[in-house]
Amino acid sequence: MWSKLFPKRFALLKAFVLLFLSISSLVRISFLIWGFSEVDTGIYSLLKTLVVGLLFDIATISFFTVPYLFYLVLFPVKWYGSFVDKTITAFGFFLGILITYFSFFGEFTFWDEFQRRYNFIAVDYLIYTYEVVQNINESYPLPILIGSLLILVAFTIFLISKSGVFQRTYHNRTAFKQKLVAALPWFAIVIVSVLFVTIDQAEWSKNRYTNELSKAGIYSFFAAFRNNELAYSEFYDTIPEKEAFDSIKTYLANNGETFLVPSEKEILRHIKSVDSVNVEIKPNIIFICIESLSGKYLNSLGADLNITPTLDSLANESLFFTNLFATGTRTVRGMEAITLSIPPTPGRSILKRKNNTGLFTIGEVFREKGYDRNFFYGGDGYFDNMNTYFGGNGFNIVDRGRGFLLDKSITTTRTNIEDKEVTYENAWGVCDADIYTKVIKEADKAHKIGKPFFDFVMTTSNHKPFTYPEGKIDIPSGSGRYGGIKYTDYTIGEFLKTARNKPWFKNTVFVIMSDHCASSAGRWELDVRNYHIPALIYNLPNSVPQKVDKLSSQIDMFPTLFAALGWDYDTNLFGQNILEMKPENERALIGNYRKLGYLKNDKVMVLGDGKTANFYQWNPMNNSLSPLPVDNDFLKTAISNYQVADYLYQNGGLKLKNLKK
Repeated sequence: MWSKLFPKRFALLKAFVLLFLSISSLVRISFLIWGFSEVDTGIYSLLKTLVVGLLFDIATISFFTVPYLFYLVLFPVKWYGSFVDKTITAFGFFLGILITYFSFFGEFTFWDEFQRRYNFIAVDYLIYTYEVVQNINESYPLPILIGSLLILVAFTIFLISKSGVFQRTYHNRTAFKQKLVAALPWFAIVIVSVLFVTIDQAEWSKNRYTNELSKAGIYSFFAAFRNNELAYSEFYDTIPEKEAFDSIKTYLANNGETFLVPSEKEILRHIKSVDSVNVEIKPNIIFICIESLSGKYLNSLGADLNITPTLDSLANESLFFTNLFATGTRTVRGMEAITLSIPPTPGRSILKRKNNTGLFTIGEVFREKGYDRNFFYGGDGYFDNMNTYFGGNGFNIVDRGRGFLLDKSITTTRTNIEDKEVTYENAWGVCDADIYTKVIKEADKAHKIGKPFFDFVMTTSNHKPFTYPEGKIDIPSGSGRYGGIKYTDYTIGEFLKTARNKPWFKNTVFVIMSDHCASSAGRWELDVRNYHIPALIYNLPNSVPQKVDKLSSQIDMFPTLFAALGWDYDTNLFGQNILEMKPENERALIGNYRKLGYLKNDKVMVLGDGKTANFYQWNPMNNSLSPLPVDNDFLKTAISNYQVADYLYQNGGLKLKNLKK
């Protein structure tokens, strides 16, 4: 049987298959040991993890075999061992081994960062090669790694050659029929894999780590490539559209909001300022979006690390939101939540999708109030499609400027951060101190004109490789996340120190919030604690500093600010005024690119793309999820939020031109 599956002509193919399966199993076992404390370690679970993982490995390697199988089957017997045969075979084997080792070594760096197999993030990284390659080069000793990789490939080829595999491949008389019979099982596996195997089948456990171990990294990569944009109605539980809109409108109406077209499938409504604010005020607004800062790192949110003295001090001088959650796990998801004030739609963030310009964003509210809107980014805003999104929604761009706006029809002002303005730069952009210097410079210009401005400032220093100018803090540059956080906090302090000496400071409100947590990984479908982020509003006129403990979402931050400023305005935003939110309306929306969660009263409903709905009790003390019988009313509310958000995006309900008809 073995000789029929791998005749002599297939000797090298057999060696490659066995090598691939062995290394893949070794990687899986390594990750199992790495995350052993988080994995379901029951005997049945461990055995099933290894078996399911092996099946996905076989499915993965079957795709690798197809090009070589065509070559083996069709290549004439009389040319076996010829120069052409040896050249093609040797090159193909070298390339296959190189890709295999590169992929598996890459999985270790990806797991270290995200505790996951390759997913949509890895797909995105292929697009933005400059930033990613630079980041890898600054984070790891790249010449040593590449050299070691090539040595390992050469050593592998040497060992296989010494075992006589190449000789058996070249010196035989395996006939066409025998080769075809041997190739058919592999073709069958490919067909079955394409038609019947999905990445969902690896997610058989309630334990997220176990599911990740059951996957094959390369298979997961291509699955993410294929499924990075998911239509909610096609993949998730739905209810009748009218019922979904009625549910959302009832929730919004409970907060005293008036719908402009109540009969339509839209949520456009008018917001009336609260009675306690008599006069509408229009201060400058500087919003600082901090890269990857989890709430667990702040002393003011329960930590004992002493690495955020500035933010901890500001917490006592601001409206400090202690129970606010990010909607997602990536910067673009945070930007989506902040600017569109919308629940996360499945798949890619709207920032990276088609039809993402000309939308109703918080920028439109600022425009109606007479503000200039500016987006500051220390890197090239081409990354993650940020320039196209912000520029296409009315923001002026201030960035490092190596790339170009993707959409040539977008007309916006673009200001470059010049070389002379840069004191330190890494793969992701200039250090936070430099971006704040640019913000100060542009604010001075705006103040002279006398027009209020809204600045959206995206920081970069709290990101691997965590490098920054030496001598600013007591943690050496490049030594890890704690250093990145402390430097980020230090620069905010220095920025505010400079701003306080400016004539525009008294009339400027500072909003500070993280885009997402440092890591979303955990053993559960959605690790709730890893969505908890810091958020505060500082220097707000007519406001008494206070800690706001209401459960809330990223999408609520700017509707809360607008209310605090006493603004009347029309809105298409889902977000609510946290300060006036009734206890029964407190909730948070969290998710990743496939799982969508609705959190309320320490209960969370998790919607999956296999039309699944799992209901849990969340224990904040140990961050655990305990299964509950599904609550149909809770489920309906969760579905309504995500279904309506997706409907509005898919049907132009977020477009300004459609809302103004």
